[in-house]
Amino acid sequence: MIMLLENSNDSAWLANADRPLTGYERIFGTVGTPRSLRTRGAIEDVAALAGKGRLTVRDLQAQQFANRVPAAGLAVSDAAKACAALPGGTATGSAGTAVDVREACGVLAAWDRSMDTGSRGALLFDRFWRRLTATVPAAQLWKVPFSAADPVRTPHTLNTGAPGFATALADAVAELRAAGIALDSRLGEHQFVVRNGRHLPVHGGTESLGVWNKVEPVWSPASGGYPEVTTGSSYVQAVGWDGGRCPVARTLLTYSQSSNPDSPHFSDQTRLFSGERWVTSRFCEKDVLSAPGLRIVRVRER
Repeated sequence: MIMLLENSNDSAWLANADRPLTGYERIFGTVGTPRSLRTRGAIEDVAALAGKGRLTVRDLQAQQFANRVPAAGLAVSDAAKACAALPGGTATGSAGTAVDVREACGVLAAWDRSMDTGSRGALLFDRFWRRLTATVPAAQLWKVPFSAADPVRTPHTLNTGAPGFATALADAVAELRAAGIALDSRLGEHQFVVRNGRHLPVHGGTESLGVWNKVEPVWSPASGGYPEVTTGSSYVQAVGWDGGRCPVARTLLTYSQSSNPDSPHFSDQTRLFSGERWVTSRFCEKDVLSAPGLRIVRVRER
């Protein structure tokens, strides 16, 4: 039997959702309270991995960059339908101006529900979701409330009739248009980092979207959207054994190893992260000796 544990900077209560932990001090986290969407999504993903069985390092690598958006799975279909049902295809923004949102309805419906760099509609949903969750209280956001007896699947069913739903949609659409950003633009065109003058697309998403591959970008419409990432996935590893003596390890330092722009290591692993590629870490001598570009320096005492 495979048992997988996970913790997404949350309480220890559901580290193993099949055997919840209780009885610990409150300082270590709450019990029987709503979990973050990132925790809920991660528990679902870990359960799917456990069900697959016979996991490999490649499976772990694929999970890291799956970029699934749990919030979208719960909300985007209902949001797109409610959008399409708005009278005249318009919604009133927080400034009191009517905004034509008809294009947004189709973009949301067609979105692949991921935060891959090529995903169209991801940025629109991100900006809409941030506004919606900032203005609509958690108790009004969902039609089905949280249940401690079913903490991974509740709450659910987006309350599109909540005050603030149409406003959040109108504001998100107006915001992107004002910045000259197409509603169906690829995420990587507007979520990126700049290193030595080069734009490196960044995949992943913010905590409230529930994305496993968490990144927290800084919004700057004048600079093209999200032109920098401050926190999130940093040191990433996928490690396992294939029956041999040495571990199979793939690693990434997303912000690279040097803060010196003149260093060849200033952005090398950031480029790898952008392209969803990994570093092969070598532990056994034979693996080290077979590494491309190996340079051996022998130091002797005089």
